Amino acid sequence: MKNLIVTTAVAALVSTMAMADGHAVVRLGTEGAYPPWNFINDAGEVDGFEREVGDELCARAELTCEWVTNEWDSIIPNLVSGNYDVIIAGMSITEERDEVIDFSENYSQPDPSSFLAASQDVDLEGGVIAAQTGTIQAAHVASTGATLLEFATPEETVAAVKSGEADAVLADASFLAPIAESDAEVEIVDGADVLLGGGVAAGVRESDAELRDKLTAAVQSMKADGSLNELIVKWEIGVPFE
Repeated sequence: MKNLIVTTAVAALVSTMAMADGHAVVRLGTEGAYPPWNFINDAGEVDGFEREVGDELCARAELTCEWVTNEWDSIIPNLVSGNYDVIIAGMSITEERDEVIDFSENYSQPDPSSFLAASQDVDLEGGVIAAQTGTIQAAHVASTGATLLEFATPEETVAAVKSGEADAVLADASFLAPIAESDAEVEIVDGADVLLGGGVAAGVRESDAELRDKLTAAVQSMKADGSLNELIVKWEIGVPFE
């Protein structure tokens, strides 16, 4: 993956932004553990759909950017406290999150959520369903008659199914499908997909309206020239924009 080439630095967007050579650096926070959205590659670098999207957004918005990783369960608090300036981590827009942070325009449509289980006859309504803590999938399971079993990382949710601790896991189809294809112990439950959230977007502090608007304009530019859809197809992230 090509490195981000910065053309123009942004004049101080917020006082908490890092400085490099006298210029404001916008720090992009991601989990780095949710392929194909974001993950750490063999070179130890952030990779995936959101690495490419984030780099392109920064180039189009003329932002000097750097990537940092943060565990999912504290990703919003650490944005608010100033440890980084943007969340680009497969984060769906929800009313609850929008009360705490602001979002750019979505760079992905809602990705169907699938159930992964050991067999097709799993009890999704009354069984034990695993989900990553703080996700839209966890909130959905909690609203049903099933028993929610939460884990800090997506890998742990899958491991819980394989060990028999959970009957199924609910997560983005784009995350679970490759696992089902490569692991004979688990499979996607047919006809059980659910559509959750308002699409995935970049999250910023509520005080950073200028940064939010720059990112939104860059997203709109990528939608207009088709480059965003190209990345969606490349990384098999849900459905392209019309």
